[in-house]
Amino acid sequence: MFSKLLIANRGEIAVRVIRACRELGIPSVAVYSELDRDAMHVRLADEAFALGGQTAAESYLNTEAILDVIARCGADAVHPGYGFYSENADFARAITERGVTFVGPPPEAIEVMGDKISARLAAERSGVAGVPGTTEVITSPDEVAAFGDEHGYPIAIKAAYGGGGRGMKVVGSPDEIEAALASAQREAEAFFGRGECYMERYLTWPRHIEMQIIADHHGNAVWLGERDCSAQRRHQKLVEESPAPLLDDAVRKAMGDAAVAVARGCNYTNAGTVEFLYQDGEFFYLEMNTRLQVEHPVTEMVTGIDLVREQIRVAAGEPLSFTQSEVTSVGHAIEARINAEDPAGGRFLPSPGSLTSLVVPDGFGIRWDGGYEAGDTVSQYYDNLIGKLVVWGSDRPTAIARMQRALSELSVGGVATTSAAHTRIMASEDFQAGIHSTKWVEERLDLSGVTGKTDAEPPAAPDGDDLPRVRRDVVVEVDGKRFSVSAWVPETAPPNPASTGNAANTAARPRRASGGASAGTGTGQVTVPMQGTIVKILVEVGQEVTAGEGVVVLEAMKMENSINADRSGTVTEIKVEPGDTVGAGDVVVVVS
Repeated sequence: MFSKLLIANRGEIAVRVIRACRELGIPSVAVYSELDRDAMHVRLADEAFALGGQTAAESYLNTEAILDVIARCGADAVHPGYGFYSENADFARAITERGVTFVGPPPEAIEVMGDKISARLAAERSGVAGVPGTTEVITSPDEVAAFGDEHGYPIAIKAAYGGGGRGMKVVGSPDEIEAALASAQREAEAFFGRGECYMERYLTWPRHIEMQIIADHHGNAVWLGERDCSAQRRHQKLVEESPAPLLDDAVRKAMGDAAVAVARGCNYTNAGTVEFLYQDGEFFYLEMNTRLQVEHPVTEMVTGIDLVREQIRVAAGEPLSFTQSEVTSVGHAIEARINAEDPAGGRFLPSPGSLTSLVVPDGFGIRWDGGYEAGDTVSQYYDNLIGKLVVWGSDRPTAIARMQRALSELSVGGVATTSAAHTRIMASEDFQAGIHSTKWVEERLDLSGVTGKTDAEPPAAPDGDDLPRVRRDVVVEVDGKRFSVSAWVPETAPPNPASTGNAANTAARPRRASGGASAGTGTGQVTVPMQGTIVKILVEVGQEVTAGEGVVVLEAMKMENSINADRSGTVTEIKVEPGDTVGAGDVVVVVS
């Protein structure tokens, strides 16, 4: 087994891996950006090292910085989690070339399956058919138009090196092609460091069903059952469950066998997920994610198999601890992703900020995989997943009822969350009947009256008598390595929030335009609803626009959002440029 394992990630998945390491007796090493200096994964790890920077590109996607930490801390294994470098063959190869074990598949398998185009070809060679699409990178909008002429619309433009719905745009007509392609390429570059995209036919009412597989270095490869991930918004999952409702056992076995065939076809080892679209009794290969999935807990809940522990064992050269015939599924599990987003009106707008309070549910059959605690901050620069609420029940109706109870107990203060949307999903007759699809949330689920805001108030500040009088526990960095120390200092009065602050941060905030109004009031003062970065200006001064027409594109938490004019008129002023950081309520365009 390994002597020390570094987690090249953050948030709840880093916490999950740290806990598995502790159970296996392996010292864990966390890495962190400037914004994550006091994050939960940093507090839990045995050691923690600073990467520097704020954005993902400056920190968690900084290969040299991570390699430097590996050398300094002496880690002999690296777990990439998911997202960031988890499906980056160059990173995996840079790790293994230094004699350090990458807890995942070999770089060659990542290259085949990480490139979704070559993955389609590999699946076809294994006898597994995919959705009709291209096997070449899109080089111009004309190619998309030609594909539309041949196969019809809608078309899905997808990141060739991505997954999880990031870098995916749906084109409904020829006049949408150019903007959709450019947006998909930007998101792919921002989230995966590669902007290449391909396209395929977009099915009209499919279910998203994926098969968990794991393979070792001794020739063993098994499937551990499926997960239904059809409840989605913007092609990103909200709810996952196992087993999939209304799925015939014969189809289930065929899908599992197909998943193993795809894995064997690329000499795959470690944990992975083969994703399928299922419609009208047929399933089509979609892609393979060469990593652990966000929704892996639902498989763990029904099979009793610790996937992260098994990942680490396989990476250390041990055989799988079970055979295909020993894999059984008991009961039903459901996972609800609790994101910092406001689902009001079905918009699901990112809601970064500090968690003033966090109360998670408890009781039989309930699990919480979180990456934050009360007082932590959900930054605009990273994914907005706060945690995953997972329940188990003896059957699907029991699991749904338990999830409803757990959601009623969950309380998050300071940011809007998707919790209320999950409550509405669980109560829906469509969901309870298992007849929803990947488009159901956006096209049929009634989210009117739903808000992600909470009534929870921040905890009262302690008075002077409650503060420590002599001892102060502080965090210091020595040569980039984080230490928690206790300092004995003279007693000081508690700080006055009204009189303290970071002048540099205050100066760095974008200037709030005077008289700004919320979008939708019809004042012509077009504002942004959240903190983020302007990535594109869609209009110019003097241009005529209509109410609802996009004027700028705002990126927040790795998602692009179109900010629309709140009235018809002429653009008289543009207050921002691409690359500008803006805050909620800032005026970006004036329409008169």
